[in-house]
Amino acid sequence: MNRSIRPDAVLIQAVIAGALSFAHLHDLAAAAGQSGWKAWAYPVSVDLLLVAAWRRLRAGRDRSSWTWFAIALAASLGANVATAGMLDLHHVPAWLRILVAGWPALAFLGGTLLVHAPAPATTALAPEPDEPAAPEVEMHRTDTPEPAPAPVLTAELAPAPAKPPAGTPAVPSALLDHARSIVDAHRKTTGEQITAEALTARLGLPAPTCQAIAAQLQLA
Repeated sequence: MNRSIRPDAVLIQAVIAGALSFAHLHDLAAAAGQSGWKAWAYPVSVDLLLVAAWRRLRAGRDRSSWTWFAIALAASLGANVATAGMLDLHHVPAWLRILVAGWPALAFLGGTLLVHAPAPATTALAPEPDEPAAPEVEMHRTDTPEPAPAPVLTAELAPAPAKPPAGTPAVPSALLDHARSIVDAHRKTTGEQITAEALTARLGLPAPTCQAIAAQLQLA
């Protein structure tokens, strides 16, 4: 949205003061011998120096800004007072003609120094020193570590099954386990080892197969 321009008393006062000061500086420069466009250039030069010093003051206070601000303000106020009847503009003294003639060089010097002067240094916070890191401690063992004892096998190793004699038929493992269960049951019941003939009768298998089973189970 466009903001509407409203009349402001301070703005109106600034316009009036600027116009009057501009006219007084023009009249004083014309009375000091600066005719034509040169008389209009003087108030522009004074106001520009005043604005440059004010901007420099807002950026950071320093002595040079205050000095040039005071010089520009004195020139503006001096012209207002001189044209108010305190000075005969038809007989301007020589020292005033000298001041008016030397003002352009003075204003150029002030503007250059204000624009190109370095910015006021700000006190930077010193960085806090880092805390010293704890020294690393290397630990070396002087004794020789004892070798770890070998693990002891507590479980009893089961005896390897006896290999069947050469020439005997191969017996399936399931059938061999069945015959071994019969042998164990007979031992628990009678307390004696079963014979090969008794195991053959219990299994009811062909003689060669029963002989092979008896040979693997080491039955007489």
